[in-house]
Amino acid sequence: MSVTQDARLQPEPAAAAAMSGLAGADFGNPVAWVIAFVLIVMPLIANGFFLVEIFGTTLILGVVALSLMFLAGYGGMVSLMQLTIAGFAGYMTAVLGASGNANISLGWPWWLATPVALALATLFGTIGGALAVRTEGIYTIMITLAIASAFYYFTNQNWVIFNGHTGINSVVTPHFWGVDWRADVPFYYVVLAVAALCFGAVSYLSRAPFGLALQGVRDNPRRMAALGFNVNAHRVAAYAFASFLAALGGVLQVWNYRQISPGSVGVERAIDILIIAIVGGITRPIGPFIGALIFVLLRTFTLDFLVAIGLDGNRFRLLIGLGFLVIVLFSPDGIVGLWERWRRRGHSSPAQPGGGRHG
Repeated sequence: MSVTQDARLQPEPAAAAAMSGLAGADFGNPVAWVIAFVLIVMPLIANGFFLVEIFGTTLILGVVALSLMFLAGYGGMVSLMQLTIAGFAGYMTAVLGASGNANISLGWPWWLATPVALALATLFGTIGGALAVRTEGIYTIMITLAIASAFYYFTNQNWVIFNGHTGINSVVTPHFWGVDWRADVPFYYVVLAVAALCFGAVSYLSRAPFGLALQGVRDNPRRMAALGFNVNAHRVAAYAFASFLAALGGVLQVWNYRQISPGSVGVERAIDILIIAIVGGITRPIGPFIGALIFVLLRTFTLDFLVAIGLDGNRFRLLIGLGFLVIVLFSPDGIVGLWERWRRRGHSSPAQPGGGRHG
């Protein structure tokens, strides 16, 4: 059966309405439109540092974490290789395009190097996903973690393609129509456009036949297989889509820093993506971007705060870890889950007899 066939999977009206509301509420919420307006006019109110290093980096990490959210939230598959896929795309962009390492980079124009890098990274992630879907639970996590670790050590030791631990520097970014698209304002709008398209694609796909079937595979794979759905095919297709999202984030990342090295694809960075997704929430597409904003703010400003009070600045990861534990213990659905519960309490309180609580 085709991975998009849904003739035998007709969700109940209440369930379909609930899923539609979860996916589409962001577009109908006035707060969402206010946030969108603020993001559009951000270059008018923020300097270059906040524009790129805070909001631009947040959107890039959010796109990579969104790929993990799609796999975990809709497919029930936790992958620790999403940053690895992003790093692979970044490396391919640097190797195929032009950079300061002329002995390694092939010097292709960006409009040719970028699509090829995206295609290769998507293929890389799809192959990794095809290996991972043969297992479940902790074994899936271990396989994707092994892929992430192997890629890190390979890039660190290979000098012919990846230039070893030095990495590839001075990567040439797009420049056309008389615009330097790596300048602060143009680059911010490029990142914002890509993030918005990825967010919209995930929101739409969650309500499409493929997305509904994928959620059915997540909840009851045996029943879906009995109905004639190819469970592994759906999972591999989900990995392919998520890999493309992660690859987009990887290309933007290498354009942002104009360099890439093994440190960019380390295992600890892969764990950061998992933390971002879980802190923000893996039940809604907006969750990874909320988690990314919190992570970037902590990473950027907590170090100076700790130094100011006489502590080691490197302990900012301790604060991130403590925050992660608090979220996992009190809100497994992340910040989005807290917000949803607060809204439900706010809407249900007026409906109580007597108009409120009684002591």
